[in-house]
Amino acid sequence: MKRKIIFRWIKLIIIVYCAIGIAGYYLQDRILFHPEPLAKNSKYDFKETYKELDIPYDNETNLNIIQFKTKDTAVKGVVLYFHGNQKNIGHYEKYVSNFTTHNYEVWMMDYPGFGKSSGKFTEQRLYDYALQLYKLARTKFIPANIIIYGKSFGSCLASQLASVRDCKYLILETPCYNMTSLVAHYFPVYPVKQMLHYHFPNNEYLKEVTAPVIIFHGTSDWVVPYGNAYMLNEVLKNNDEFVTIEHGSHNDLNDFPIFHQKLDSLLR
Repeated sequence: MKRKIIFRWIKLIIIVYCAIGIAGYYLQDRILFHPEPLAKNSKYDFKETYKELDIPYDNETNLNIIQFKTKDTAVKGVVLYFHGNQKNIGHYEKYVSNFTTHNYEVWMMDYPGFGKSSGKFTEQRLYDYALQLYKLARTKFIPANIIIYGKSFGSCLASQLASVRDCKYLILETPCYNMTSLVAHYFPVYPVKQMLHYHFPNNEYLKEVTAPVIIFHGTSDWVVPYGNAYMLNEVLKNNDEFVTIEHGSHNDLNDFPIFHQKLDSLLR
């Protein structure tokens, strides 16, 4: 009798394990990304001065880019800002003034499915789109005046881009070591590396970045655990910096004075 009960429990555990694994595999895009699409004719209500561009990448792909301008005509450079995995550019406009007050333009691109952008969404395609934004910036700015900035998920694109193109700084806010290790933290009993469509190896890309790297991460981050990001220290150069923000979470580092003190010192 006991054997039958044990066998039933084992069978149930296996069924649940497989069901969660299969659901995770086929629904991973919905789990990882939370876009908010917009109609092509919709108008943005930004406080910052901006210019909107639509860049056709191919027959099915359109990249919507917002170029936030400075009030001063003496522009120092541009920040290529790669935003997180939520909503669209409108959700991240509140951070633009961190840079425009220092006379840096901020160029943001929505990924396919986010905002007004459309097209294919794969890891390699995202790298290709980031490179297109950089090439656009190079028509106006030299590498010494280009800052590559990645917030959360955007840090994956920023790291890869900075590994293949020159820039003044690479700044990462709440990055993960890589996507595989991050997902494995939440699903340790699954073969995550084989299941994931996306790997985003920040740890490998940072080895190839020649520009100074500055990383901001909070000790109370509930999305990307502090320990996961802190492992990036092993691949940082002598002139790179990992800025720890005590009690900082995933989306509130902008509320901490230490974040602004360090960022301001870089932008002055």
